[in-house]
Amino acid sequence: MMLEALAADAAGDPAIEATVLLEAGRRLDLPAGVRLREVVGDDAATLVDAAGSADCTLIVAPETDGILADRVGRVRLVGGRVPAPSAEFLAIAADKQATIDCLAAAGLPVPAGRTLAAGEPVPERFRLPAVLKARDGAGGEGMRLLPTAGKPGETMVADVDSRLEAYAAGTPVGVSCICSAATTRVLPPLVQRPPETTRHAFVGDPCEPLENRAAAGRARLLAERAVAALVRAAGPAVGWVGVDMILGARHDGRDDRVLEINPRLTTSFVVQSRLAARSLVRSLLDSTACP
Repeated sequence: MMLEALAADAAGDPAIEATVLLEAGRRLDLPAGVRLREVVGDDAATLVDAAGSADCTLIVAPETDGILADRVGRVRLVGGRVPAPSAEFLAIAADKQATIDCLAAAGLPVPAGRTLAAGEPVPERFRLPAVLKARDGAGGEGMRLLPTAGKPGETMVADVDSRLEAYAAGTPVGVSCICSAATTRVLPPLVQRPPETTRHAFVGDPCEPLENRAAAGRARLLAERAVAALVRAAGPAVGWVGVDMILGARHDGRDDRVLEINPRLTTSFVVQSRLAARSLVRSLLDSTACP
């Protein structure tokens, strides 16, 4: 979905010659003028090879297991330009607990919580409902909503190294930013689909723009502050950065909470590219001074 949206957006700018890397045998609906290069074998090796002849490389990858940081690092190692944050920024944003610690230290509102090691049970006295999520998960991978009461005698255990946090009631909102060394362009906040209660729920799928102007203003400000906090701690944020949050019912914003930061392209690009008057791929290239 993201690859097709990126290809369509790039095709809208006549100055961009785009090539999409795709696993051999997979199908993709690409617009005219966008080239396809099939990946056979080692995807990282193919990426590095392709990046060597490109002016710029957009990497679509999850931060899970260090995949995003590895691919960005490999391309940069061979001199490739990537619209992506610094290695330090990627490391903090890929760790949900480290992100919360950084945001809290900067005075941003975040949910109360703690870490759980793989196999560690949820403390009996931790206030429910709560959310349990993998420390380096992406797209809601492995996220669980823990209800106020479980089955009699049931002990809830973390499957992997996780963050356990208090459930924040309100409207799930995602704010995407296109960052450069000098500026942070905040795109229209999007209302996200509420998290499901399934064990392997996918969350963060954007639905529609947030129409409430006051709430949208709060969301924009929180996103700017969140990105700035990580920049101060870890260096430049370049390219696409997403900030997930909950906007509470209070108009003064006291119930708002920042949940996490995604240092990568997210599914929000699909909606944002439809809303934008100008190619967002072009904006990403400009953010890292690519030709």
